[in-house]
Amino acid sequence: MNAAIIIAGGVGNRMHMDIPKQFINIYDKPVIIYTLEGFQRHPEIDQIGVVCLEGWQETLRRYARQYGITKLCWIETGGKTGQESIRNGVYRFRETLADDDIAVVHDGIRPMVDSSVLSDVIRVAALYGNGVTSTAFTEQIFRVGQDGATTREYIPRDSVRKVATPQAYRYGDLYAAYQEAFAKEIGIYGSSYTNTMMVELGHTLHFAAGSEKNIKLTTKDDLELFKAYLRMEAEP
Repeated sequence: MNAAIIIAGGVGNRMHMDIPKQFINIYDKPVIIYTLEGFQRHPEIDQIGVVCLEGWQETLRRYARQYGITKLCWIETGGKTGQESIRNGVYRFRETLADDDIAVVHDGIRPMVDSSVLSDVIRVAALYGNGVTSTAFTEQIFRVGQDGATTREYIPRDSVRKVATPQAYRYGDLYAAYQEAFAKEIGIYGSSYTNTMMVELGHTLHFAAGSEKNIKLTTKDDLELFKAYLRMEAEP
């Protein structure tokens, strides 16, 4: 069985809007529904769980019914941090997923997950125990100097990759990792995510296919880019 844990627990302060960015309407549809539809349509996803911002659970349930998200099996309340929210979702699936099942973690504000990308992270995770979507850098990367304003060192761009969600993990490994991470307070603070936590715990991660369209909606400029992609897809 393959299940998706969609993280939609953020407030979205950088968007400077009255409602959380995952519930902003774009062309009369909430962002979170665009995200969920990508998983609803995918034939290899059997169940979907959403970790949702406190106070918005019923709104999400109504939207899920309205847009036919029939794979949604639960809505869990988010935590105080991103890692707490992911942990809540991982733990919630303990009753239904076996250790060898695949759990896919994905940001609710990445609404353009490509079907082929999702297929590849699942494929890689089934082979190696995990798979993280990644893309190559196309620009030069320099290491910031101690003064924060200069540099004397660049990083060869073919030696680094950009990693985002979706990320897929063998469920038993993921569950055990979150237990260990919170018990030892490793990889759970600041901007830590599942991928960085796993590396800090000593796991080797395996790259899967990525897409430049898999944008994260953080600012209003990102919303405009998302709209542009939707218009391009709608063109005959």
